[in-house]
Amino acid sequence: MKIQFITDVGRRRRTNQDSAGFCENKAGVTLALVADGMGGHQAGDIASSMLIETLVAAWKSSELKETTKITSWLKETIQAANEAIHKKGQENEEMAGMGTTLVAVVVLPGECLVAHVGDSRVYLLREQGINQLTEDHSLVHELVKSGEITEEMAANHPRRNVLTRSVGGQSTVEVDVTTLVLENGDTLLLCSDGLTNMVANDDILAIVETKEDVDEALHELVNHANEAGGADNITALLMKISDVKEVLTHG
Repeated sequence: MKIQFITDVGRRRRTNQDSAGFCENKAGVTLALVADGMGGHQAGDIASSMLIETLVAAWKSSELKETTKITSWLKETIQAANEAIHKKGQENEEMAGMGTTLVAVVVLPGECLVAHVGDSRVYLLREQGINQLTEDHSLVHELVKSGEITEEMAANHPRRNVLTRSVGGQSTVEVDVTTLVLENGDTLLLCSDGLTNMVANDDILAIVETKEDVDEALHELVNHANEAGGADNITALLMKISDVKEVLTHG
């Protein structure tokens, strides 16, 4: 498995509130993460980095390799991080209301677990195309689901950045966790909305398919987002899985 990420401030923001990372636990199981923070006075930076650092440290010390136990671990650890971020926001006036999105993927032989909160996304790229694995926790997505607006209207809706869930926004958080069966040659993309708001799904697929090198593909994705306006921070993490039976060894 090849795994790498890139994060870029974009063209319109002064600071980068995105964070990302990946690591293995003591059982050799890989966890990958992307978070997009929100809040003034760099509070978004703090929220996203707190979340990533907490999850990475906890995962590195674990020995989990069973799906059910990892699912419980994801929900419990994200909830604990949520409480810490929320408390920090409550105790510091300049950080009031801070929070962060999260997408997390744990890759096991033959399958992966996907956990998410907010509107950062996970995509599966296969020969058949590109498929979004996560459902945005956002106001506009709720409006689309209820039939009040169309997907086209959602793309330019004035409140498209309003989230219905975030890590740290409230004292508790609901975490969606799903399981996906993997196939040889699958690619997983974790990203913030700074990429998906700027680059169409078909263009993402074309870039990743034509660039064999992971670093080249990531830089090309960021370049496309910036060329389209770079309205937000841009973060993307790619996981290319060549053999689903040997995913515990990555290069």
